[in-house]
Amino acid sequence: MNPLLARLQPYPFERLRQLFAGVTPNPALRPISLGIGEPKHPTPPFIKQALSQALETPGSDLTAYPPTTGTPALREAFAGWLRRRYGLAVDADSQVLPVNGSREALFAFAQTVIDPTRQPVVVCPNPFYQIYEGAALLAGAQPWYAPSDPARNFAVDWASVPDAVWARTQLLYVCSPGNPTGAVMPLDEWRKLFELSDRHGFVIASDECYSEIYFRDEAPLGGMEAAARLGRSDFRRLVSFTSLSKRSNVPGLRSGFVAGDAQLLKAFALYRTYHGSAMAPPVQAASVLAWGDEAHVVDNRAQYRRKFAEVTPVLSDVLDVRLPDAGFYLWAGVPRGDDTGFARELLAQYNVTVLPGSFLARESGGRNPGAGRVRMALVAETAECLEAAQRIVQFVQKNFA
Repeated sequence: MNPLLARLQPYPFERLRQLFAGVTPNPALRPISLGIGEPKHPTPPFIKQALSQALETPGSDLTAYPPTTGTPALREAFAGWLRRRYGLAVDADSQVLPVNGSREALFAFAQTVIDPTRQPVVVCPNPFYQIYEGAALLAGAQPWYAPSDPARNFAVDWASVPDAVWARTQLLYVCSPGNPTGAVMPLDEWRKLFELSDRHGFVIASDECYSEIYFRDEAPLGGMEAAARLGRSDFRRLVSFTSLSKRSNVPGLRSGFVAGDAQLLKAFALYRTYHGSAMAPPVQAASVLAWGDEAHVVDNRAQYRRKFAEVTPVLSDVLDVRLPDAGFYLWAGVPRGDDTGFARELLAQYNVTVLPGSFLARESGGRNPGAGRVRMALVAETAECLEAAQRIVQFVQKNFA
């Protein structure tokens, strides 16, 4: 067996299952889960119809092996979306590549760019999406965790990373909008990271899967958009990752793309050819239409805005929580700072599931920056999320008054 597998930590939801062992949820209340960030809004009918039709269309059906690089129509759809969303001009042949959702690509990318013979370091936010850590460990690298700063709406404190760590860094994972905090990186922060990348030669992987769910008038700044504004139109040492899962409510479609530095994508395409990561033809056909339509995205975003506008004020009366910059999570501080105890008792008394923040972070510098907080995924319909919020209020008032 690969000895590096022993370095992997249990996934947050496995830890949650262990935490809830022996807990009997209140049977008088129907279960409501705010634990998993899985979109629950209905999939747009036109996407399902396109998928179905493709199965009966020669060239888009299941009778041939698909190319790893995708069809020209799919790559043009990626390039067209980047142009409309960010004002970017990219080469559809060399600067975009289809992936089967951002998760598998974020993991596989580390295996492509890390040289394990040079004592590599992978820097990532803390708290973070655990795929970053697993990708680093299985590539033979050492993760280094940069903590979020509550004073800046949980933006990552990149300045806390020592120069000696940057000098060994080969890959930096950025998540903007962030999971779980919802923080969006401004241009000045991107400028600092690009300067560090130029000085030390590391690659930046920008996870942007939450980019289309936001609550301000201005859409979140993307990594490639920031690069272009700063005169880095070649996107050197930068690759952005995005998907349809949250944008279009199709997590089961497993469809996304990466874009950026052409040389990095050439190497990534080679890796993916051997890895067997081609996207199924019907999925490609449906994805072309999904990336080309914004009406359903606008409607989806409006649903989240209404939901957060109703739920956040209810919870803010009893918890330390405020509207995030973007994403579909609330990152809430809990009374007395016991996030695991809070989650366990909330399930037992009110049959609501939330994810302890400490499960999403690692101890660094003597503290776990996720401790004392819980992540709530407001992915269900508004009425269900509002009912969960009202139960949480009752729970807090009953136990922490």
